[in-house]
Parts: sequence; C-alpha cells; structure tokens
Amino acid sequence: MAIKKILVPTDFSEQSLNALKVSAQIARKYNSEIHLLHLLDLPLELIDPLNEGVARDLPESLFFMKLAHKRFTETFEKYQKELDGLVVHETVEFNQAFEGIMEITNKHGCELIVMGSSSVSGLQEVFIGSNTEKVVRHSNVPVLVIKDDIPIFSTQEMVFSSSLKESQYKTFIEAVNLAKILDSKLNLVYINTPHSFRTNAFIEERLEKFTKGIDRDSFNFEVYSDKSIENGIRNYANKINADLIGIGTHGRKGISHFFNGSLSENIVNHAQRPVITFKI
Repeated sequence: MAIKKILVPTDFSEQSLNALKVSAQIARKYNSEIHLLHLLDLPLELIDPLNEGVARDLPESLFFMKLAHKRFTETFEKYQKELDGLVVHETVEFNQAFEGIMEITNKHGCELIVMGSSSVSGLQEVFIGSNTEKVVRHSNVPVLVIKDDIPIFSTQEMVFSSSLKESQYKTFIEAVNLAKILDSKLNLVYINTPHSFRTNAFIEERLEKFTKGIDRDSFNFEVYSDKSIENGIRNYANKINADLIGIGTHGRKGISHFFNGSLSENIVNHAQRPVITFKI
C-alpha cells in the first residue's frame, strides 16, 4: 500500500476544510497528490440521461459550476501556506454524492479518502449526511475521518481493534501496512466484554492463528475489558493517548445492517479522535 493519491470531498465547510488541512500534511510527508472534489447534486429532471453532459449547458449548472470554482480559488488563497508546493487537482462533478466519491476514487486510483465530520453530532451531521455513512461502510480504500482542526497530525500511536476472526485478517494486514507507512506503533486490542467473555487461553489461541505469518514485532497486543466493544475501543484509545483509531467495517446492506448495526459507524460517530476504517 502507498499513499500517492488522496481524495478529499469538500463542500467548503469548516469540517471538510479540516480534512483538507490534514490531507495536506499527509501529502507533504509522503509526496502525495490531492484530488479535491466538489459534487454538484442537481435534480434529476435537469439531467437528460440520454444526453451525457447536458447539465453543463444549463444556466443553473453553469452558475453552480462558476460558484464552485470561485470557492476553490478562495480556499487555495486561504490555505496557501498549507498547500504551497503540493499537487492539488480541482475537480467539480455533476453526480450524487456517494456515487461521485466512489467514481472519482476509482477513476484516479486514490489510496485514501479523507473526510471531515462534526465533533458534536458526529457521523449523521457529516457534510453530506448519510452519504458519508455509505462511504465509511462501502469504500474499498481506507477512509480517514477528521473531527477537529489538527495543526499537527501525529500518527505515533495507532489502535486497531479486532475480534481476531479469520474474516478480519486481510483488514489487519492493511492496518499493519498502513502503520508502517505512517511510522506508527500499532496497538492491536481485543475488547473483552461481559456479554461475550473469553478466557486468556481462548484469546491467545485465536491470536496465534490470526497473526500467523505476521512479524510479531510489527504490533503490540493487549486485551482490554469493558462493558461494550465501542466503549472499550474509545477507553483504550484514551488510555494510551492514541493518535488514530483503526477499525474494519463489514459493508452490510439493508435489513442485515439494520439488525447488526455498524461498530465502525458508531466509533466514527462518538470518538473524538481521528478514525480510519478498512473494508472487511
């Protein structure tokens, strides 16, 4: 895994600009390009599906296109110091938010998506609402969610929570590789809860199978007990003063997602620290 191209969706809100500033720090450190994306989600009746690109000829679309480019110019001027010397691609697309983000990610081969989120209301109040939930749940590349303005984005301590099941092995490998790129100390944590209590012998046996073929020096392992997995992850991250919380997301759809919920979305919603999600 490399971080050569970073996608940053923006609506020019404070939250999305916080994500841009973190992206600039990552890009400067790893010589990455930034694709700054603004999506114009026009009503479907304004777009003729049989005549691709017709929206660009409509007065409404031309107005919003010019307005978007004006906001890009203002952003580049405001953050000239942060963006100086970086390669930043300005992209405005007529597309629905979630579909547009996935399409541009695939088109340009971006390895990381960085998105802003409200530190108060969390995931449901991200700049495109439920579309960010879809990105976190379904993106095939890691999604980094930024809550606050972070003048210096540190990645010294990274937490990755796992149940140590075989289905999460690929995700853990991604976390190990990302930790190496970010020069992070990776802390693999198993959250033991009263409702699903496991003995040390059980956990050690599962850990042995789960990490087979992985250099044990590449991560630290700890069992942490709490009343729920979500609380355990957040409290453990607080305990070690983690810079970043990593977690896998299942990408469940429909009624399955309704009944099972999504731990990754809850963590993104409630954690005050930056969270990075990996597709299981």
